Amino acid sequence: MTVYTGPVTATGTVAPSSLDIAAVQAALKEDAIDAWLLYDFRGLNPIASDVTAVGRQGGHLATRRWYYLIPAAGEPRALVHAIEPHALAHLPGHTERYAGHEQLEAGLRRLVSGFQRIAMEYSPRCAIPYIARVDAGTVERIRGYGVEVVSSGDLVQRFSAVWRASEIASHIEASEKLYRVKDRAFEAIAARTRDRVPTTEYDIQQLMVKWFNEERLISDSEPMVSAMENAGNPHYLPTASKSRAINADEVVLLDLWGKLDRQGSVFADITWVGYTGTRVPDRYARAFGAVARARDTAIAFVQQAVREGRPVRGWEVDAAASSVLKEAGYAAEILHRTGHSLGETVHGDGVNMDDYETHDDRRLLPGTGFTIEPGVYFSDFGVRSEINMIVSERDARVTGPVQPEILALA
Repeated sequence: MTVYTGPVTATGTVAPSSLDIAAVQAALKEDAIDAWLLYDFRGLNPIASDVTAVGRQGGHLATRRWYYLIPAAGEPRALVHAIEPHALAHLPGHTERYAGHEQLEAGLRRLVSGFQRIAMEYSPRCAIPYIARVDAGTVERIRGYGVEVVSSGDLVQRFSAVWRASEIASHIEASEKLYRVKDRAFEAIAARTRDRVPTTEYDIQQLMVKWFNEERLISDSEPMVSAMENAGNPHYLPTASKSRAINADEVVLLDLWGKLDRQGSVFADITWVGYTGTRVPDRYARAFGAVARARDTAIAFVQQAVREGRPVRGWEVDAAASSVLKEAGYAAEILHRTGHSLGETVHGDGVNMDDYETHDDRRLLPGTGFTIEPGVYFSDFGVRSEINMIVSERDARVTGPVQPEILALA
């Protein structure tokens, strides 16, 4: 992620002391924030761990509370436990140590002294839970020192969600591999349907797992393969003990996500829909047509805003897509947001295309990647179309083919 600009070691990790303090300080000044206070306790704030690389420094434990404050101007400051004095030794700045809770209280008060507005991984009313990583008690404590705590949401994007050129390349390569797996899966479904070979969602899923291995793709879950009523459940996953037969003249939805099996790779995530017959029935075609229009409207909205130099926020993209579905009469069949951030995890730390589950007012920043995936879901079937986009300084692009209509697989 772009917070690190220093040399890379032979193992692919970032060399110590490569945190780009100047870039963070420039962002703080631009956003009129006095400082960014990064805090963690036993991994409760993975954003802080990612930004500071704590835990990736060999030989140092971090089991106690630690604080790292980057001011808009001046030298960073750190507060660490006395039995873990080197927890932040790889970062620039002055470090103070504490042991007992009274020393912690006094040290933390000194750490934030002189600042009025400090950013933390906090979201007002938990509007964006992906950012709300700091516990309420810690926020209360900082406020008790007379400091205003504001959300670090856009800071996190800049320094934990913006992709380098190598990460963009890894996404593109992963995307190409996913599309190959998707094509092979639909070919297998078509062949088995044509030849009347009994097959299940789980059978196709396990074929895809094999092809993931061949492509050297890794993921946090096996792919989604869902037919008919199971496609109406956006998070359905077949298992060996719970799976449905795929029959002729049925909707089949494939959702697959993965990244390259190497350090620093980021995810791609796609969804396509097929039909195991020669002619897609009008009801399914109409629903997918509305989904495709919603997807394309969201894509066009992002691209136009970026090309015109206008800021665009996640909730606006969701609103653009969902308005199409609502106008088509599918308001009751919307069950999720329009898209999510992508990163080293499939749901990254950046902005989500969301005005449904949350109201995500973070900006789409150059170098960030995300999905556009509207869908509509019924008791007997569901359809979704998912593509990936990357924002650059002057444009935004889709990183793979876009499905125009449900694929007839017979």
